[in-house]
Amino acid sequence: MAVKVGDTAPDFTLPSQNGTPVSLQDFRGKPLVLYFYPKDDTPGCTTQSCAFRDQYEVFKTAGAEVIGVSGDSPESHQKFAAKYQLPFTLLSDKGDQVRKQYGATTAFGLIPGRVTYVIDNQGVVQYVFDSMFNFKGHVEEALKTLQQLQTA
Repeated sequence: MAVKVGDTAPDFTLPSQNGTPVSLQDFRGKPLVLYFYPKDDTPGCTTQSCAFRDQYEVFKTAGAEVIGVSGDSPESHQKFAAKYQLPFTLLSDKGDQVRKQYGATTAFGLIPGRVTYVIDNQGVVQYVFDSMFNFKGHVEEALKTLQQLQTA
């Protein structure tokens, strides 16, 4: 069953690109943008991740953290983050267990989908954006949602 707006985001612990375990609960008390993407260093995923990178200071100013998740290894994430100077954490979801826990879609039943969740400081999902091909839309929609949360 897919996680939807109003649900409490399921907790998890995954290794980061540095091999350090990271849990969702580590971010309680601040908004979080959690984005699932198919694969490191592919054209669409690079465009999406670099769009998050380019707006990262805006996310930080809004008090939010950004985390990317894919099934790639921590080593792959480390190379991807270094190559594109990604300032945020990438998590390795080997076997796509967290992706499945969130109900993040797959494209064509084969390729891991591209889904972004905006989670508020209480751990409640405030927005879900699911689009395989609107790479920059994930960033734009997450920023809009964070701005709405700030004014609410």
